[in-house]
Amino acid sequence: MGENRPTGERHVPVLRDRCVSLLAPAVEAAATAGRRPVVVDATLGMGGHSESMLERFPSAHLVGIDRDTEALGLAGERLTRFSDRTDLVHAVYDDLPEVLEDLGIGGVDGVLFDLGVSSLQLDERDRGFAYSYDAPLDMRMDTTTGITAAEVVNTYAEADLLRIIRTWGEEKFAGRIATAIVQARTARPFGTTAELVEVIRGVVPASAARTGGHPAKRTFQALRIEVNEELSVLERAVPAAVASIHTGGRVVAMSYHSLEDRIVKSSFAAGTKSSAPLGFPVELEEHKAYLRSLTRGTEAPTPAEIEENPRAASAKLRAVERIKAGPVDRTNG
Repeated sequence: MGENRPTGERHVPVLRDRCVSLLAPAVEAAATAGRRPVVVDATLGMGGHSESMLERFPSAHLVGIDRDTEALGLAGERLTRFSDRTDLVHAVYDDLPEVLEDLGIGGVDGVLFDLGVSSLQLDERDRGFAYSYDAPLDMRMDTTTGITAAEVVNTYAEADLLRIIRTWGEEKFAGRIATAIVQARTARPFGTTAELVEVIRGVVPASAARTGGHPAKRTFQALRIEVNEELSVLERAVPAAVASIHTGGRVVAMSYHSLEDRIVKSSFAAGTKSSAPLGFPVELEEHKAYLRSLTRGTEAPTPAEIEENPRAASAKLRAVERIKAGPVDRTNG
């Protein structure tokens, strides 16, 4: 299976060169100013983006964060040759302020988010993230803690299942699916992904599957988001990243569905627009934008990148630069 291949062969980082290039000016400015540049890979995964950053920025120190202990182990092996300038931390990325404080780091020059489920988690069959093969219904990114997807489908009230599948999965057949799950679990609790897929297939019209992809795709997304509290974590993490960067620092974020992108867009927009009250006659310094957008809307992978790595197809990249200190900038002044 794929997990026997070297980590570098198993993982093709999405938009790797573009992400590194976007962070480069901030890292180079820090080095020119005589400061050791610090970059954060907030979603370390198998370390592909981190490896590229460490190779391109020989003076930089990297902080890698991941909630997945298996990913941390594999990334650690991949980045062994850089061990003298890396700190790899088991944490969720909204813990960024605490991670930096524990490391004695007052501010950073770049933060990278590569959101969603990782290649490792999709490829490891026993993790239960994929609907394409049978596995225990788990879906936890951190297998040391938290509820499993099986606990969600077996214990949540029908109304809660409906809300989750409709909201997090954007699934128009959420009502049918929630009802079918509750009916099926009365006979036997769900234990595997195949059991759940079978129930979903039974209520999603075949015509919808032909045009909308696998009938379980949206429900699996919804369960994964619920199990890992992905969106609430992200709502805290992006402002925390912005608050952590020095003036001139940059935050780069790649999302893979509209719910993630909406949060990133909103968090970035809060800093790229004036906060002066409507009709205010003069824009005071504290009302001026403290972020500058580095992308026009979102950027997407090239056809060549998608051909090399089909999972990159839905990626949307946004990036901002801090252009002035402000009330949320705790690293300056």
